[in-house]
Amino acid sequence: MRSSLPMNIKAHFPNFKLWSRARSDIDRIEAIWTECLETYGGPYLFGAKPCMADAMFAPVVTRFITYGVEIDEVCVAYCDTIMALPAMKEWVASAEAEPDDIDELDAEF
Repeated sequence: MRSSLPMNIKAHFPNFKLWSRARSDIDRIEAIWTECLETYGGPYLFGAKPCMADAMFAPVVTRFITYGVEIDEVCVAYCDTIMALPAMKEWVASAEAEPDDIDELDAEF
């Protein structure tokens, strides 16, 4: 999924055409999220408090938003919960403040 949906918090690509392999990854992520939320009662994957699993899936949440990935209502609610975290708000604000072009990356490639 990372190669077909590269992380870019600043961008938004609605109606992005997904590769079939990306869709199977997305379906698997939805299944994991749904199972965890049902088993542990949410709003985070393992209950009432965010944990490392939520932190590991935070970049996935941003990819789903960037590319307008269609997911079920339970997973949309989970994404909203993650994006409402103060750390996520800070991360997004910092990303939006970055310049679009980064000179040092141009120099390396």
